[in-house]
Amino acid sequence: MVWNIDRKSKKPIYKQIADYIENGIADGTFPSDKKLPSERDLAKELDVNRSTVVAAYDELESNGLIQRNRGSGTTISKDIWGITKKRIPSWNRYIEAGPFLPNLPVSQRIRKEMEKQTIINLASGELSEDLFPIKVLREITNTQSFIGRLGYDHPQGSEALRTSITKHVKEFRNIKTDPSSILITSGAQQALHLIVQCLLSPGDSVVIEDPSYHYNLPIFRSTGLKTYFLPVDKDGINPDDLVSLHKKHRIKIIFLNPVFQNPTGVLMHKNRRKKLLEISSELGIPVIEDDPYSLTSFSGEEISTLKSMDLNGNVLYISSLSKIVASGLRIGWIIGPRAVIERLADAKQQVDFGHASFTQWIANDFLESEAFHSHMKDLVKKLESRRNQIVKSLQYYLKDQVDFFTPQGGIHIWCRINKEFNEIHLLEEAIKRGVIYVPGSTMGSDQGHVRFTYAREKEEVINEGIKRFAQALHLL
Repeated sequence: MVWNIDRKSKKPIYKQIADYIENGIADGTFPSDKKLPSERDLAKELDVNRSTVVAAYDELESNGLIQRNRGSGTTISKDIWGITKKRIPSWNRYIEAGPFLPNLPVSQRIRKEMEKQTIINLASGELSEDLFPIKVLREITNTQSFIGRLGYDHPQGSEALRTSITKHVKEFRNIKTDPSSILITSGAQQALHLIVQCLLSPGDSVVIEDPSYHYNLPIFRSTGLKTYFLPVDKDGINPDDLVSLHKKHRIKIIFLNPVFQNPTGVLMHKNRRKKLLEISSELGIPVIEDDPYSLTSFSGEEISTLKSMDLNGNVLYISSLSKIVASGLRIGWIIGPRAVIERLADAKQQVDFGHASFTQWIANDFLESEAFHSHMKDLVKKLESRRNQIVKSLQYYLKDQVDFFTPQGGIHIWCRINKEFNEIHLLEEAIKRGVIYVPGSTMGSDQGHVRFTYAREKEEVINEGIKRFAQALHLL
């Protein structure tokens, strides 16, 4: 056998073997009238474990390419080139060929674990259902006041909802805009996708925070962007670092989550926000501000978003109702220059022909109601109580084994573990004990950190979750 395994490749060895045999079947290297090598012989020839060859043959068999015959060996499927000419596609090849990359394996693992009803969820970046304003939303849907269209709506979304958002962001976020400068999106995630796909090209240099949830978004890797990082300290990123990065790499766009940042919970200092906008204006670098949390300030202090301080139109502003009302509504929005909004709206139309009318109607009525104000007061109070609980639990169970910044809003707390540990081993030990969280490396930071989310569980469950995490950590 002339072919050799590429042991430096990221593709699993069993997949390399399966691909080699499949290609060999197609080009005649493995004739249909002869048996394929036995699992034991092939493993010896390729210097791999027999289980690796078994996995390769399993995949070939599932695709209908080979037949395993007990006692007489493995042969090429008789019908593969037969009269029916039926053949199962090699779906794995198609899966791997697409340009859109999958989530990181550890992120996929966490998501699967979160589906279990019994696990304590300190990982999911969303509110628990008891924090949703379910009663009010049900009252809205039980009325006869549906004002939406049942056909395709305006490319930028419901005009009624965009008008309500215009009033909402002026009252709560001190942002002045108008409906024509707003695009309704399926949450902040779709907003980010549209911006990356429409305003950037492969090879462009962009800046994200370190740590940052942007780091684990496949869209940045899939589109071939070059990402550079600005470290986050207790006052957010240092704008002066942007200047030096721009000189080296000609930065096209900076992505920021400056208010109660995910994952650190840090609020970017107001002086730094001002300085950043000055640099953005001087260098002509657009800023994408992602703002899910500015209404969750525990002190009640009004937070100035970058967009509210932007005098030159340099900021594209993204927000949503996911972190303050209900993630399932899938209502987000982008505020920016009309030309940009129209370009993004055109792209969104190509993807989904516009946003669903019913959820826009519900969101509009809720934003217009007095219930929104009372809901936000209740939400902030409950989030602060859960924040207090997780701080208390960390101090009690882990003491000097962790350092953390106590956030003044938002839903995340970022911890540094003061001992060496294997990140994957710790995660697996925690899962065994029924608690899940997010390892720091998925946020771009060095190993040694973890992110806990306190919006998903009630106080007593948060306490039990930290207790179980501490037990897992003590074993390492």
